[in-house]
Amino acid sequence: MSAQRIEPARFLVREELALLLARERAHLGRIVLANGCFDLLHVGHARYLAAAKARGDTLIVALNTDEAVRAAKGPGRPRVPLAERAELLCALACVDFVTVFPEATLETTLRLLRPAVHAKGTDYTRENVPERAVDLELGIEIAICGDAKQHSSSALHARLAEGRA
Repeated sequence: MSAQRIEPARFLVREELALLLARERAHLGRIVLANGCFDLLHVGHARYLAAAKARGDTLIVALNTDEAVRAAKGPGRPRVPLAERAELLCALACVDFVTVFPEATLETTLRLLRPAVHAKGTDYTRENVPERAVDLELGIEIAICGDAKQHSSSALHARLAEGRA
């Protein structure tokens, strides 16, 4: 999978993706896994994912389910349903695969997919990544990627609720 890929990323359920990775890992190079809600896709997300992709050869984006977003962010979220969030992420040139996870944290997905790198945004440090113990246990590198937090989906939601662009 190269940065010059023209076709869209592939959407696969975790178990299907795990089977593909087991079969093709040698051809996929260094695998990076990034995750998030991606409720209102904005430039901060694009920069985070591009920086994550720069850490390896293949970028997998794990997307929270609608139920997981509601549990974490409240009853008004997500504003964009899962299928549309996944489709938008698949359209980004830096993304190779998109999958979904229903849990509050990425631990099960990390154990199943075993990437070389677990990328998190700049609102985290290596010390406060929720899955840090699993990353260390499995020998997964933690990479903090993207611009310093200047963009926020929560801030966008608040501005929309106030009637501001």
